[in-house]
Amino acid sequence: MALLKLLPPDPEDEGTQRCRLGPAAFASLDAKLDSLIKITLPSGCCLCNAWPRHDLADGYLQLDLKCRTWGLRGSQLRKQTVTMDHLRVVACPKLRHVTVRVIFKNHASKKVLPETVLQEVVRELLRKACVARQHIVTFPPILGNPVACVEILSMEPSATEEAGLITPQTNVNIKETITLDRYKRLMGDGSKIQVAGLDEVSNALKEMIELPLRFPNTFKKLGFSVPKGVLLVGPPGVGKTLLVKAVTGQVGACLVSLSGPVVYGSRPGESEENLRQVFEQARELSSEGPTVLFIDEIDSLCPRRGATGHAPEHRLVAQLLTLIDGFGQGHGLVIVGATNRPDSLDPALRRPGRFDQEIIIGSPTLKQRRSILQLITAGMPVSDNVNLLELAEITTGFVGADLTSLCREAAMQALFRNCTDSVCPVEMSDFHEALKKIQPTSFRSGIGLTDFKPVSWDQIGGLEDVKLKLKQSIEWPIKFPEAFVRMGLARPKGILLYGPSGCAKTMLVKAAASCSHCSFLSVNGADLFSPFVGESEKSLSQVFRQARANSPAIVFLDEIDAILGSRSVTKTGCGVHERVLSVLLNELDGIGVKLTERRGNKAEVENESQEPTESDKELELQEVFNKDVIVVAATNRPDLLDDALLRPGRLDKIIYVPPPDQKGRLSVLKICMEKIPVDSDVSLDNIATQTNMFSGADLQNLCKEAALLALQENKVEATAVKYKHFEKSLETVKPSLTHKELEFYQKLFRIQ
Repeated sequence: MALLKLLPPDPEDEGTQRCRLGPAAFASLDAKLDSLIKITLPSGCCLCNAWPRHDLADGYLQLDLKCRTWGLRGSQLRKQTVTMDHLRVVACPKLRHVTVRVIFKNHASKKVLPETVLQEVVRELLRKACVARQHIVTFPPILGNPVACVEILSMEPSATEEAGLITPQTNVNIKETITLDRYKRLMGDGSKIQVAGLDEVSNALKEMIELPLRFPNTFKKLGFSVPKGVLLVGPPGVGKTLLVKAVTGQVGACLVSLSGPVVYGSRPGESEENLRQVFEQARELSSEGPTVLFIDEIDSLCPRRGATGHAPEHRLVAQLLTLIDGFGQGHGLVIVGATNRPDSLDPALRRPGRFDQEIIIGSPTLKQRRSILQLITAGMPVSDNVNLLELAEITTGFVGADLTSLCREAAMQALFRNCTDSVCPVEMSDFHEALKKIQPTSFRSGIGLTDFKPVSWDQIGGLEDVKLKLKQSIEWPIKFPEAFVRMGLARPKGILLYGPSGCAKTMLVKAAASCSHCSFLSVNGADLFSPFVGESEKSLSQVFRQARANSPAIVFLDEIDAILGSRSVTKTGCGVHERVLSVLLNELDGIGVKLTERRGNKAEVENESQEPTESDKELELQEVFNKDVIVVAATNRPDLLDDALLRPGRLDKIIYVPPPDQKGRLSVLKICMEKIPVDSDVSLDNIATQTNMFSGADLQNLCKEAALLALQENKVEATAVKYKHFEKSLETVKPSLTHKELEFYQKLFRIQ
């Protein structure tokens, strides 16, 4: 297949709409002199009249991009080649009528020509031009010409024709006139951006932007002023910036972006001057049509005032507030701000008349994560064994940016596994490998967020009754939501595990978190307590805030008696333990939950236009329990806990974790000896009988001691642990439990 190298046009061909071809290309296309050729390239297409090269050389194509699509640029033609399949001869009948959009060079040039003269100027500029719909016609630089280019919106006589010739008899109708700056912004990629999982937020933002811009007179008749601004609040990576670009493109508005680094200057007053210039640019663009001024990371431009020694920042805040107030009703401009730190904003900005509405974008829920994964993987070669719902379940706490990074890493894993140039489909195993490397954004700077090796229920010996109670409280509401909703049951807010030390309380909680795919936040006194007044309470509130953002989540308070004391024991009643206890009680009761911590969108089951499928119904029911945060506490001194913490509605379920009985000890021994070679004379039943009052940790220590004794006896030839090694280890390893201790636990909550 013949290749043609693209070259810039000759100086004499600029503005003539000619393309120079060799004789072989003429013959291949069956083209004649001045035949109209449509050339399709990866970045767009153009229309040119075929002319021969002066040197009659084949293998080259010189283009004059007089009539082309917007995405095609002259700089993109360098070092590119095309095949003859990209060239096609098209018919070019005479046109009776065309509708165009005139694009001026700037605002000043737009005011030069009156409307009556503009009609004749455009008709003369387009004379003898071959045009097509959605193509722009550019003109060579002519002194005094204010028109940059003209876009062809529609043409007659036939809508099926690909191209047409504009003659002196063609009626040219000017539908709209805009500046080149606004046209560039309108032709951006905003209309092509797709956003998943944010339907409700997108509709709310679209209404807030479109209604005031499209129907300003309606608001005036109703006696209300047009809303000026919208504030988007959400965690980093959730899609705030992407959403604004997508919605702006959908409503056909012009987007002007503003960021802190662009505004801030070195000399005094330069920052305010730059801010005024951006607002003036937005004002000029809004005079031509709907415009959105997007201020990203607005907390950096408008921080909370009050601290002394920050006069430049205070002047910039005052300037921003003044400029927002300067836009009156009907200006055609809506200001959209985005931040992940709403508490850092100056309160004067968050009032009606400036930012009239605040739209909160929470971390994606289960259903939203599935929608985001569907959108991301739509263009990926994905294997049939990839279950996106399962991926959505195990990606708790992931925002849109995290899920994109996860899919990219999974594709890289597939590429490394294949090690060839051929396309290899991404397997479910690739996603599991990627999950080991990709950590959610919210987990990177969190307090108490713990990464631990997943634990299964089978790795815990005995305690079948305790396992069942934990499954009913944590795992079942997620896996069987229909049954819980049908029976009117709710997941308990808190669980207290108490019992002797070394009886697998912590391991039970990890198993519950692993099997239910919950975020796991472990809190201890070292992370929580601070020498500064108020920091400990603030840290605990932050733990719960992170848990709500990454729900379903388990907040594990290990050794809770060391973190929280009983108020009846202390005399002062104003210590740090009491204050932390007060914060925990408020968090369990749901008091003080900020509006900005909302997860996802409202339930979409209500007011849906289409009947949801069975799988969607199950997913909605599952989300009912996926928004929960459950507190699990563990202690071996429950008598030291405050009575207010143990009442129903806080730590609802109190579970006693007993030491293993003989059957449980046998199960623990089997698990401990899975990786230790055992001689045939070893009877684990006999060992289980001899280890009364041993906890699970004691049994694990016993097995390790027996293995060390076997290694000590013969370092070279030791291959298995014999019964005599267990007998010897029983002489040194003693049980850590006593009858008095067990009687204490049995009397505490009247354990039968």
